[in-house]
Amino acid sequence: MDDVYKQTFSKRYGFQPENKEIVVREDAPNKFREALIIIAYKTGGFNPSVLRKIICNVLLCLPDDGNWSEYPNIDGEVKQLIMNCDWYKVYEVAESIYNYFLTCAIRGTLPSRPALFEKELNEVFLEQGIGWKMENGNIVMRGSESYEFAVEHAKTAMNEKSYLTANSEIEEAIKDISRRPEPDLTGAITHSMAALECVAREVSNEPNETLGSIMKNHRDKHGLPKTIEEAVTKLWGFSSEKARHIREGEQPKHVDAELVVGLSALITAYLCRNN
Repeated sequence: MDDVYKQTFSKRYGFQPENKEIVVREDAPNKFREALIIIAYKTGGFNPSVLRKIICNVLLCLPDDGNWSEYPNIDGEVKQLIMNCDWYKVYEVAESIYNYFLTCAIRGTLPSRPALFEKELNEVFLEQGIGWKMENGNIVMRGSESYEFAVEHAKTAMNEKSYLTANSEIEEAIKDISRRPEPDLTGAITHSMAALECVAREVSNEPNETLGSIMKNHRDKHGLPKTIEEAVTKLWGFSSEKARHIREGEQPKHVDAELVVGLSALITAYLCRNN
């Protein structure tokens, strides 16, 4: 099967799917649902009854006993289940398919390829402008290219410095902003700023100071340029207003959380690499 993929036109000449502007977050469009079924069959090498079992386990429903032939009956049931379920359940089905593929690959029971399934699925996310992606079988939020660069750059920098606590805070921020069906935006803001504060304490050797205090009283230690230091202070105030000291009726928006997580990640990476 892998040879077949290499021989397709786009694979042969290295054409990549266009990274379209993200227009979908809390939805799973019909085009994506259709693509999920096709990719599952194509990469899994199994029949519709296996896919139906996976889907029913996620949706907590029993298969239709009246459907016994693989095509068109069970295949039709698979399509109906996917097309009619809640949007976030579609992504849970995708995760379950990956896990099933992984189990089969370990046991050697089916010619399934979890990495290939993930790769194909991520191409569809890009092509359809959907703000999600699959990483090691988990569906997580996908941001703009600059956001993705910032987060990955920060994680790499913190791992290099063995800042495990700060890295854990960034991971929690990603989980919160990726939560389904409702993201925890205040949690994402809080955890990303906690990562920045943790690293700032390490590089300035001030373990008991707040981020605001470090920016104000220890300018000779953190190593940030003055203009960036002022930006961090304002970001600290913004995050306090949007998350830590939130007022009734003033929930942060998704773009607010993405802004804070992205900026925090970039500044965290700078502190790691510059000290």
